[in-house]
Amino acid sequence: MNILIGDIGNTKTKICLIDYKTSKIIKVLYFDSIKIKSLFFIKNILKKFFYKKKIVRTALFSSVVPEYYLTLKKVLKKNYKIKLFEIKEKMIKKIIKINIKNKKQVGSDRIANAVGVYKKYKSNCIVLDFGTATTFDVVMVNGSYNGGIIAPGVNLSIKSLTDSADQIPKFSIAKQKKIIGKNTLEALRSGFYWGYSGLINNIIFKIEKETKKKYKIIFTGGYAHLFKTSIIRPFKIDRNITIKGIIEIFKENKKYLY
Repeated sequence: MNILIGDIGNTKTKICLIDYKTSKIIKVLYFDSIKIKSLFFIKNILKKFFYKKKIVRTALFSSVVPEYYLTLKKVLKKNYKIKLFEIKEKMIKKIIKINIKNKKQVGSDRIANAVGVYKKYKSNCIVLDFGTATTFDVVMVNGSYNGGIIAPGVNLSIKSLTDSADQIPKFSIAKQKKIIGKNTLEALRSGFYWGYSGLINNIIFKIEKETKKKYKIIFTGGYAHLFKTSIIRPFKIDRNITIKGIIEIFKENKKYLY
């Protein structure tokens, strides 16, 4: 018997089929989150994803989009008899401590990231997630989640600029060796690449200065690889840290979920 683990983001959704006994990822599915609105799409893509209808009977997801979560929950229950659960703060009480003023304001994806880095790295960590927003979360070696920073996401910032300015062409971010662009495209790419590099370096520096501690830096998300040569501090790319965190949360709560 296997379990289904997933992360529903504003932009992308990731679903993983996990071996119940070993916790290893068997199969991975990525798609644009907005496609969950199409019942035809979601039914067909899940049909291809599963080997057999009865191979899975329970699922645990992080989600920042309630509408998408509820739609997926209905499809899984109706078509596959799978019970879908969403990560809640009470599920992680025995794993990590949420040390912020309003615990309900922490997205379940960020909770999963915190659990993932705490369980895997056993160190003070800053996990930087390049999603719709660029988030920094501070997790201590004792299992305390101490809050974080939310900055605009790379793609969201690019879209906002290109949608708002008639003379700005659509473009994708890329590394620029020289800071001064010789045309509009080079100037745009330089601004975004070096602007975000500066943002990342400065926020990490500010966190360490404010807390008077050093951290292991973990990058995850779509642009994690892009900044590997422009970040001053050493860091590790861990693309599955959210999924690893959800697996750990499932293991802690399996008697209630399975």
